[in-house]
Amino acid sequence: MTRGNVEITGIRKEFGDVVAVDGIDIKIQPGEFFTILGPSGCGKTTTLRMIAGLERPTSGEVHISNQEVTNKPANKRDTSIVFQRWALFPHMSVGENISFGLEMQGVAKNERKDRVKEVLDLVELQGYEERSATDLSGGQKQRVAMARSIVQEPDVLLLDEPLASLDRSLRERLQIELKNIQAELGTTFIYVTHDQEEALSMSDRIAVMNEGHVEQVGGVTELYEKPETRFVADFLGETNLFDGKVAKNGSYAKIQSDIDVHIDEGVIPETGVNGSDVTYTVRPESLKISEAKLDVENVWTGTIENVIYKGSNTLYEVKLAESNRRISVLQQRTREAAPYDGDESVFVGFESTEGQLV
Repeated sequence: MTRGNVEITGIRKEFGDVVAVDGIDIKIQPGEFFTILGPSGCGKTTTLRMIAGLERPTSGEVHISNQEVTNKPANKRDTSIVFQRWALFPHMSVGENISFGLEMQGVAKNERKDRVKEVLDLVELQGYEERSATDLSGGQKQRVAMARSIVQEPDVLLLDEPLASLDRSLRERLQIELKNIQAELGTTFIYVTHDQEEALSMSDRIAVMNEGHVEQVGGVTELYEKPETRFVADFLGETNLFDGKVAKNGSYAKIQSDIDVHIDEGVIPETGVNGSDVTYTVRPESLKISEAKLDVENVWTGTIENVIYKGSNTLYEVKLAESNRRISVLQQRTREAAPYDGDESVFVGFESTEGQLV
């Protein structure tokens, strides 16, 4: 029997008059690195806690490894959880912290020792068994916390923003290591975060949550390039949004907004008749910027108001002359393309085939 799959059906959680999670459905495959992404207060941690058995749903069902566990306590589910704060026992050594749960389960001492050594190798803390938990750095403490959960050999490992308290460089390094650990173990990981870059860099699939609802579930490329809602487009990376009405004429189409946006007729669904209210999203990297007029269907003049250096890329915020709108353009830095300065007059634009209706 395949183990490690998770299915939540119609899950709803109320705290008094507050609806934290409003009847969501998610299916997670065995061995998947699945991320629940959303802003603070969207219900993502509550959802994770209901999977873990730390919160009981107001309604709906939770299935783990093909078994319904909706009303089972946390210690009766084949899951383990890593929290944002590592919560190690300060009076114990690293090895004792990791083996504590195994000891409570009655696992023999020799087996505990072997399993502790295996997970310390996995999280690259070889030889730390006797080190005091209080003598570790933040990154090392989080690795020990992960090792303590992994050593239980759960079907599903739950991670509630485990890297959020670490500095950026360490967080980025541990993201790679955590993904490698998951691939080596083949264990189902369910990861909660509010960090879009973290979700995009680690996940097989992502569920984007907003105000207790799941807005969209999909792979990284699908969510970024083909968002289904305005919220997903705006939350998952930077974008330009144009709200307006559809105007169609044969193969010609445009969005009538504060500025007209010419788009490929093929991106308008059959329900998108003349006069329909829509939102069109175009990522900053899909736009071009130049001192010379651009040969694209959508082109405007404007003044660079902000120049934001991003290492290999530069983000420009351009105020258009045709309206009060500001447009973001992301340009890759090359030796041939020197960055523009602020207050320069430029042309910005994009092809009608770029972008997506949401």
